[in-house]
Amino acid sequence: MCYTAESLPKTKTHRGCFRKTANRLSSSSHMIKKALLISVAFFVCAVSSAQFSYGQTARSPLFQDIKVKKDEPLPAPSPTPLIKKTGSVSPTSAVPGMAVSRRTSIAALAEIEIPGDSGIMIESEQGTLVFESYPDEAFNPASNVKIATAYAVLRTFGPDFRFVTGVWTDGTIDRETATLNGNVYVSGRDPIFGYEHGVAIANELNRLGIRKVVGDLYVTDNFVLNYSNSSQRSGNNLINTLDGAKRSAAMNRAWGNYLMNSGNFKPGMIVPSVELTGNMSIQGLPSGAKLLFSHESAPMREILKVTLSYSNNFLAERLGEMLGGPSAVARIVRKDIRAGNEQFSLQTSSGLGINRVTPRAQIALLRQMKQVLGRHEMKLSDVLPVAGVDEGTLRNRFSNDVYRGSVVGKTGTLRRTDGGVSSLSGEITTAQGKFLFVIFNQHGGVGAFRSFQNMLLPLVQSSLGGARPMGYSPVTMERRLASTKIKYPARARISLDD
Repeated sequence: MCYTAESLPKTKTHRGCFRKTANRLSSSSHMIKKALLISVAFFVCAVSSAQFSYGQTARSPLFQDIKVKKDEPLPAPSPTPLIKKTGSVSPTSAVPGMAVSRRTSIAALAEIEIPGDSGIMIESEQGTLVFESYPDEAFNPASNVKIATAYAVLRTFGPDFRFVTGVWTDGTIDRETATLNGNVYVSGRDPIFGYEHGVAIANELNRLGIRKVVGDLYVTDNFVLNYSNSSQRSGNNLINTLDGAKRSAAMNRAWGNYLMNSGNFKPGMIVPSVELTGNMSIQGLPSGAKLLFSHESAPMREILKVTLSYSNNFLAERLGEMLGGPSAVARIVRKDIRAGNEQFSLQTSSGLGINRVTPRAQIALLRQMKQVLGRHEMKLSDVLPVAGVDEGTLRNRFSNDVYRGSVVGKTGTLRRTDGGVSSLSGEITTAQGKFLFVIFNQHGGVGAFRSFQNMLLPLVQSSLGGARPMGYSPVTMERRLASTKIKYPARARISLDD
């Protein structure tokens, strides 16, 4: 049986008013049912003991130096006919003049009150309806946009893609003095390249017999170190990272953590260090430069897991740039889920600012993501955080013994944009199988929205036989990112000797 709201207004004019009123009981005949529903909701909230995870980028040693302002929209988003930003910040209609209804196959969900302006959709893996409310209106998905970016990158480059950072020179090695006479060039666009990877480069230079460089350091204009948007700053920090005498405590900690997590720590190891006598500049590779070695990042699957778990805006934007920016991400997603501009429009790859997605389009994206992951024998939990288990924005939500490990998803938070936005989408596991869900809450308090989300999903799981853990074994984010590689070209050591 499917429960519907038969008295819904059918005109576009009354739709905004309906959101505020259609979810309230209007007759005394409903009072008993309402009381029962409130009791059920209170019980579910009590046992879930969900704690809020504040902010879009979780505080962690991995991301402590990120300077992105988490809730503010990007400055002056470019105008576009695909997005309507209204004075009332109401969601835009995906299909003008459509009939609005709430439908559900679970009686307990038929008349729950939904805060703010919200769109919700819950379906089984097979597409059977569980609950929907305004599934075809476009809302601001906040950082749920990162699922789209991750999908487009995964589909285009695959889960095993690694970013390559090349270390080049135009000089020669004097092995008697452990000196490289010439310049060093570093090329690459690895967005996850950190202090520990800079020290790893010093370590490899030491292995080549180089402890001093009489020359300059050049980096390419897309080089990134420790989540900096400035290649100039990244290059200057690389000099300090290479040189043990200039290395900061944070750089040394990053190297120590890397050694432990990569399994490369050995007692009595010599601290890597390379002194550079020259200056740092931004420049492309000269034609005569020789490749010393390459540093390869962790696989893309691990980078996506970290990006989505911590909702890292810097990484999401950099990953989107690989494809041509948010318009390219949206184009790939729309083509694959067969959606129009009205159902899926992006201005950023991270979810900052003004973006518009319908719950139905987001559900289709999740299905498409599962298909692409399945081709590589992967699951949603391989790239999205598992609530109550993984580090990041879902670490303290759905975390008690009943629900821990039964929810995998992506959060989204914008405290000022569109009057306040909170979103959550992903997959829940129940006794009756797996179910995809999308919750887009807009125009209201983030705390109230999260409380609603923390109540709704356990209530759905309880109605479907109870929550079930998905059989997931967590791996720390530091260990994931420590799976890097160093590769040498053929005869590199011989060709650089005097």
